Amino acid sequence: MQKKLTKSATNRSIVGVCGGIAEYFGMSPMAVRLIMIFFPANLLIYIILANTMSEPPRTL
Repeated sequence: MQKKLTKSATNRSIVGVCGGIAEYFGMSPMAVRLIMIFFPANLLIYIILANTMSEPPRTL
């Protein structure tokens, strides 16, 4: 089964982009958030990912 980059269902601060990236790469969500904060160009990347990443699968 191939991994797919999706927004996180559990590690959400705003829309789950950083949590989804962290789950995909097996990192801490806090580390991804810190990377996003310290590099200002990542704001544009975050906005693009928030609109293009698929939602996580729904669970019961």
